[in-house]
Amino acid sequence: MKVIYSDHHIGHDPQQFIVRGRMKRSNEQPERAHRLLAAATALGHEVVSPEDFGPGPRAAIHTPRYLHFLETAWARWQELPDASEEVMPNVHPFPGQPASYPDSLVGQAGWHLADMACSVGRNTWEAATWSAHVATHAAQLVMDGERAAYALCRPPGHHAYADRANGFTYLNNAAIAAQHLRQQHDRVAILDIDVHHGNGTQGIFWRRKDVLTVSLHGDPHFCTPFFTGHAHEIGEGEGEGYNLNLPLAKGTPDAGFLQALGKAHQAIRAFAPGALVVALGLDAHEHDPYQALAVSTAGFSTILAEIARLGLPTVLVQEGGYLSEDLGPNLSSALSGFTGAA
Repeated sequence: MKVIYSDHHIGHDPQQFIVRGRMKRSNEQPERAHRLLAAATALGHEVVSPEDFGPGPRAAIHTPRYLHFLETAWARWQELPDASEEVMPNVHPFPGQPASYPDSLVGQAGWHLADMACSVGRNTWEAATWSAHVATHAAQLVMDGERAAYALCRPPGHHAYADRANGFTYLNNAAIAAQHLRQQHDRVAILDIDVHHGNGTQGIFWRRKDVLTVSLHGDPHFCTPFFTGHAHEIGEGEGEGYNLNLPLAKGTPDAGFLQALGKAHQAIRAFAPGALVVALGLDAHEHDPYQALAVSTAGFSTILAEIARLGLPTVLVQEGGYLSEDLGPNLSSALSGFTGAA
């Protein structure tokens, strides 16, 4: 399997992350990608540098105003008196109430940065745009005839909405890959197996029937992003019935995850897509620092083998998986399971 990877992510190393009221360095660090790349290359997979696909793929998913903010926010922030090194919001619009787009950059930060886990630094735009190129290149390879391709994306993307960053993510790589695949396929499915709900992906395709979104994740009653990911969220308008959430209880092991995956497969087969995008989170692992679900390292092999048996052209897009000694072995298990069953 070809592995698409760009080292443009390295300069993106957020130092500001507020969790439970405490400022920490972000858990989404460059070392994550280095460990994932080492694991993939140790398996003998060919590493490919992505092409620059220009602004089109990201503009097909994200709003012009949001893209302008991401591209210019850091430089403009540095012109503010007594500004921090990274852009971080301190005020947000109130949901459900009338709100106007602010002229102030401080207000714009609150509008476009949904939480305290997506600060914007000097190199965030470069990293995010090349991460999107990685996903697009993987999708293009599959369109050109590859059975599957692995997009080693950093930063990840599935929490990013059309007009806001969220949860360590800025551009929605899985959504960008799916939209690119739509050039060739009438229907595309996205299967998200990250431990956190793919809320941004859900939001992007909420009213569309051409992209089925399916997410297996820790139940939002205990697991971030808290506000989305419930089973009753099924889409609206033309998209009603084309969004499936399968929330899982805390500590769900391999067997429970595979049982939910079976339900996901039923929905995907009924939808009959021409291609599949897998939002490949590895943070459902039993020893992941987040400690939400309890999938074993061997379990990732079984899960990805089951996904491969869908028999669809597949783009694997890297999402979560906190920095730990298990990160590389988990990816090795996942890729081996997929290629062994494909």
